[in-house]
Amino acid sequence: MSELAVPRFDPGSTWPTLGPQVCDWIETFLVFGPGDLHGQPARLSEEARGLVYSFYELHPQGSAAAGKRRFRRCAVSLRKGLAKTELGAWIAAAELHQDAPVRCDGFNAGGEPVGVAVRDPYIPMLAVSEDQSEGLAYATLRACLLEGPLAEDFDIGLAFITRKDGRGRCEAVAGSPGSREGPRTTFELYDETHGMTLPRLREAHAAMEGNLLKLLIADPWSLEITTAPVPGEGSVAEGTWEYAEQIAAGEDQDRSLFFFARWAGEQHDLSKGKQTPRETVRAAVLEASGDAAVWSNVDAIIEAFYEPNTDQARWERLWLNRKVQASRQVFSSALVKAAADPLPGRVPPRRTAIVLGFDGSRTIDSTGIIGTVIETGYQFTVGEWERPVDLKGDWEVPASDVDETMSDAFERWKVIVALCDPPFWEEHVNAWHGRWPDVVARYHTNQHKKMALTLAAYVAAWQAREVTHDGSAAYMRHLANARKQELNVTDERGEKLYVMVKERRNSPLKIDLAMAGCLSWQARGMAIAKGAMQRHGSKPGRTTVYMG
Repeated sequence: MSELAVPRFDPGSTWPTLGPQVCDWIETFLVFGPGDLHGQPARLSEEARGLVYSFYELHPQGSAAAGKRRFRRCAVSLRKGLAKTELGAWIAAAELHQDAPVRCDGFNAGGEPVGVAVRDPYIPMLAVSEDQSEGLAYATLRACLLEGPLAEDFDIGLAFITRKDGRGRCEAVAGSPGSREGPRTTFELYDETHGMTLPRLREAHAAMEGNLLKLLIADPWSLEITTAPVPGEGSVAEGTWEYAEQIAAGEDQDRSLFFFARWAGEQHDLSKGKQTPRETVRAAVLEASGDAAVWSNVDAIIEAFYEPNTDQARWERLWLNRKVQASRQVFSSALVKAAADPLPGRVPPRRTAIVLGFDGSRTIDSTGIIGTVIETGYQFTVGEWERPVDLKGDWEVPASDVDETMSDAFERWKVIVALCDPPFWEEHVNAWHGRWPDVVARYHTNQHKKMALTLAAYVAAWQAREVTHDGSAAYMRHLANARKQELNVTDERGEKLYVMVKERRNSPLKIDLAMAGCLSWQARGMAIAKGAMQRHGSKPGRTTVYMG
């Protein structure tokens, strides 16, 4: 079984827990939400019951924190279809209700914890967008309360739910850091955190986690529920999983996190795609399902794998809970992560021979300048401008800052070639060409075949591990966001070429720094072809570059 459990499962654990009381309360007073069992009494699987027991573990009698929660932060990553959202909604219902036994009020004569309700709960439920907030955990909670025996205990609205006794509130939120600062939360639910890749969502998550520290008397905590993240996208789920791995490896001693993930192990090899034997696919699905396999439609999941239009990478992530590269991702997140090698200060010394790549927009997308050290292939962020996360209203890239940064780069380093994509910046690119006519050149990224060959050379350089970089979070995020768009042209080997695009036309996930990095790598090849290595006292090194 491929699992990651933090802390490691201990069958002889003596930690007291309110879990049995919470489970009994859920199965007594709640019902299933939308789906085949809608309105029927809630029933917890053995695995779900075990998770609830862990969520509600307490410090034992005699300890300095006796009766307080063991975990401030809990996270679960399981495959699609295992009722994770429903479990989160049931926990939220218990945390909100005036009689649910979710906090410890001491221990009875037998040493068992006595469960009581939270006096004045406030529960935000964060999802990727307003629509998903309503379509995921909040909508499930709302349905569970409306259809069950507790409906008269609440005022249940489309946007929030309050207790009839005048205390307690639960609401769906979509992630605005400014509006999330300040509330004294008692429980927080984050739904489908693999999709929380935007800066505003990551910052909202961080701000909300900070709010848990403000009301210690209520013993607040949070719960993340998700499927596996796409590597490199920088989602909340990816950050939590990596943090759990650090704790499991002994690199961090945080004892306030409970994390559990299960996925299909690598022994189930699906690399042959639709030629993979069905018994291999079945074994993978069964391992990812755990005890839920007995009530899952395993055959339908397997059939979906073999359908002609199925994206295998997405299928593996959803149904096997594997952290796999998205099929359309241009750059390998594993290679990008391995290539991070920050210099002191993340920039090379003055007068180093470098090249530059520039790409950007003015009001919607980001703008960036990426430098590459000619001798080593080390890439670093010279400048990047992106709309502030929580800004309301209009915004425009500060052109004077961009111009000043470009000028500073020429003053600080020995720039040999600078390739600039002109659209939206035609006037500035012309001015730069006028100031440095032998260095600055226009490079139109909308010339698709030319750009596809340029990109192919850049990707090959990553695969050959010729590229290293400064580890800039924004740069790595833009590389992870880049997606392939195939062209109806092929290379000399007959393979289809592709260009770099955003996930969708109006996607907020930016790629401008990745494009600037590609142009910078192309500039390096052009500089080497012009003899830059020999002129600056270096030996020629191998590089991949399109020289069309």
